[in-house]
Amino acid sequence: MFVDSHAHLEMSQFDADRDAMLARAHAASIETVVAIGSGTGPGSLDCGIQLANREKAGEPHIYATVGIHPHEARLATDADFEELSSLARNPKVIAWGEIGLDYFYDHSPREVQRAVFVKQLDLALAARLPVVIHCRPPEDSQNAWDECLRILAEQWAPSGLGGVLHCFTGLLEHAQRALDMGFMISFAGNVTFPKAQNIRDAARELPLDRIFIETDSPFLAPVPHRGKRNEPAFVREVARQIGELRGVSAEEVGFRTGQNFSRFFNLPSTNQGGTPIPSQSRGAAR
Repeated sequence: MFVDSHAHLEMSQFDADRDAMLARAHAASIETVVAIGSGTGPGSLDCGIQLANREKAGEPHIYATVGIHPHEARLATDADFEELSSLARNPKVIAWGEIGLDYFYDHSPREVQRAVFVKQLDLALAARLPVVIHCRPPEDSQNAWDECLRILAEQWAPSGLGGVLHCFTGLLEHAQRALDMGFMISFAGNVTFPKAQNIRDAARELPLDRIFIETDSPFLAPVPHRGKRNEPAFVREVARQIGELRGVSAEEVGFRTGQNFSRFFNLPSTNQGGTPIPSQSRGAAR
């Protein structure tokens, strides 16, 4: 059992073979994929829900998120926020995101990113949904992580809803601060990149019951697929790398992170024999 906790399945890179790509994921024992619903910003905010409504045999189960990415923060309007609040009531939506700060590309002014981030935290609180956080600092600084975590500590931690630090690229101390606020830490294909020692350090040291794995498809294909289009089947390589760091098998990492996902979001789960396991309380997520 493997769960790809973060994929952009709606993107044009999959238009030619989306069905085949999802069939490959199912064949690779990818049980569940989360379709991130930020899309290309306003006008595409239901993209994750559309994919979660597929329900095709021979494909992973798909859940969805809704949110406006920091890249498109400059485009957000009150009407978009109203649409998101409505979409968040869909039963396939399990989280609000991805939202946060991106000081690497700066596609939106930083003050606008911060304002839209805080606004969406308020909306997620009203919807009682955990949040999926995007945080990317400039190459020469970790300041975006410090600012993002400060905002979460002030504006979100008191809610007790927690969330996911997606595609974690910070330092171990950043991850530990997030754990204290009820967050899960999700690792993507860049954990396999040669220069990503800080990410591997965190993946080795963090409690295994607080970790997710993801692809961030179609981006960040892991070694040995680096340079190609990423897809959910490749999440097994993320599990393999984390397993090597921790001295366990990829299958063990897949099983444990899958159980973490089911427990955090209070979703139906399966054990290695395929027998349903009743979910416990929503915990930090609800």
